[in-house]
Amino acid sequence: MTTRPTSVSSELQLRLVVSGAASLPVRAGLDYDLTDPYAVTVSFHTGGAAGGSSAEVVQWTFARQLLSDGVTVPAGEGDVQVWPSSAGGSTVVCLSLSSPSGRALFEVPLADLVEFLGRTYQAIPTGAESDHVDVDAELALLLWAEPET
Repeated sequence: MTTRPTSVSSELQLRLVVSGAASLPVRAGLDYDLTDPYAVTVSFHTGGAAGGSSAEVVQWTFARQLLSDGVTVPAGEGDVQVWPSSAGGSTVVCLSLSSPSGRALFEVPLADLVEFLGRTYQAIPTGAESDHVDVDAELALLLWAEPET
């Protein structure tokens, strides 16, 4: 008997677009957790060398559908926007993130992103997401969570 995976993950090399300068490489992880089937998390590895004590991870979580739509057409409003583009002769997907702390624009290699998304849709196809949400558990978290102090 084969066990169904509980998540889909990929490590990608993105490019941080810097105004007036060459873009910078940024290592990022894409994660899709089957217990949160509507969402994708991108973890940006910043700071020191991988595994070093000064390395930090910044995470953003947003809709899987937003990322999927952005492969072919501009998608998103507000803090997360995604659109297809090209850079240096390669097809990329632009990922724009904004927060009160600032804004960042990343170029994601199209082929790597499509491969990751394909694996997420193999795990949970479009329209089947609600079959994997434990509504009772989610409601309990909302209703019984203690206020932060």
